[in-house]
Amino acid sequence: RIQRQYSSSSSSSSSMLFAIDNDRDTNMDRHSSDAVVSSTRTDYYRWNMKHSRSSSSSSSSKKNNGISNWLLWMISGKRRGVGEIKMREAAELGGLPRPDRYSARDFLHNTITLPNSAILRDIRFPVICLTSWATFVSILHGWLLRVGRVGIAEKMRIPTQPHSLMVSALGLLLVFRTNSAYQRFVEGRKIWEEMVNTSRDFSRVCKVFEENIGIERRRRLQRLMAAFPYFLRHRIRPNLVKMHKLRQGDRLADYSLLLYMDAAGYDTDAQAAAVAEDEEGPTGRSRRPTRPLYWVDTRTLPWRLLPKGEQMEACAQAQNRPLWVCDRMAAEIANIPLDHSNNYTPRERVLLLGYVEKLSRTIGACERIHQTVVPLNYARHALRSLTLWLLSLPFCLVKDVGMYTGPVLFFMSWMLFGVYEIGYNIEDPFQGTLRLSILCDTIRRDVLADEMIRNTAFLQMAGDFPEPRRNEIKTTREYLNGLRIYTNGNSSIFD
Repeated sequence: RIQRQYSSSSSSSSSMLFAIDNDRDTNMDRHSSDAVVSSTRTDYYRWNMKHSRSSSSSSSSKKNNGISNWLLWMISGKRRGVGEIKMREAAELGGLPRPDRYSARDFLHNTITLPNSAILRDIRFPVICLTSWATFVSILHGWLLRVGRVGIAEKMRIPTQPHSLMVSALGLLLVFRTNSAYQRFVEGRKIWEEMVNTSRDFSRVCKVFEENIGIERRRRLQRLMAAFPYFLRHRIRPNLVKMHKLRQGDRLADYSLLLYMDAAGYDTDAQAAAVAEDEEGPTGRSRRPTRPLYWVDTRTLPWRLLPKGEQMEACAQAQNRPLWVCDRMAAEIANIPLDHSNNYTPRERVLLLGYVEKLSRTIGACERIHQTVVPLNYARHALRSLTLWLLSLPFCLVKDVGMYTGPVLFFMSWMLFGVYEIGYNIEDPFQGTLRLSILCDTIRRDVLADEMIRNTAFLQMAGDFPEPRRNEIKTTREYLNGLRIYTNGNSSIFD
């Protein structure tokens, strides 16, 4: 669609810009819409600059191009002709890139890009309904005044004091709900932070005691450690698992693995409660519903990190796969023989098992946030109070603002419903608010991908030993030279 607009000679640059803005929201994913719109504007900006340099347009077209470039600069947040990355602080002070503009000086950018707001798209139905209702009330009130029905028009008006008194209680309801949801968001991020730190510490201790653990067992432990966050992420977000329904003819013969969906239930699941009640009865028997069977490709993450054969099949059959990974890691650690002469004692074994215990606790912590929903009575009471307050607000405003009642209700409903929707979105941070894929990839890279470079920290320098032993010790320089030979002289991995 954009290419057709580029090739159209009748459309001007400014109209093209607004055409792109109108078309960008169709069938767009909620979490990737802002990135797609940003790339669309960037492509248009590059095309427009190239077109303006190569074409000898008239003075009027140059003026239109200048106006469109100015509007594009306002919307995209870039200086005219400059593609630099905005930083939170100076690079010398450790500043980080700021991809999302939300500071006070970016007020104009955020105001112009209001139609791109994901919150506005989520609450557009109640906002449109309340705006239409307020517009209807204002039109009816004005029509009654014009036809002389002043008495009926006065009965439509209500005093403003009741709404002024209720707004404090309504604000407390919204603030308490949003704060409680934000605490769940922060707690979820702390859980995954503990998981990242535990994985790094576990990998370090395994490398320190590599002589006792063995290279093959250490690598198995690290691969299990790298697979753990993926299984936990799939348990709390089962829709992310790349599973295929079992049909005839579409299953890969060599790379398929049969399994059931591993999904953490909710505390409000009525079916699970009925099954539990039947099992607690006098017979102690209950028939659980039949679960559909799926298959996955073992060449994808995290399955390719697991050992081939019986262990992979056992993990696929487990009801709680991240817990199975923890159990397998504990079994591997328990099989490490003790060596008191080489500083691997029961104390070191307990240390390694402590890291596995921390990982196991993160499973329950994530399930607690995911399974425990906000009390339904409180959530509905806050939503009903907000809806009734906004429905009756036009009768307070119609006397003073008249036909502007509709626009006023639009902004009022957008602000209040937006606060409520933000609390609803972040009360379960694992459903898209937190980028768990980045955290999983961070753990996998820290444990596996950077293994060769991290191993140089455990090598001794030649100067750390007496002269007779220096030739016997494999130094860090020799290790790095061996890596360069192994990588065919590619030194980019050392940068």
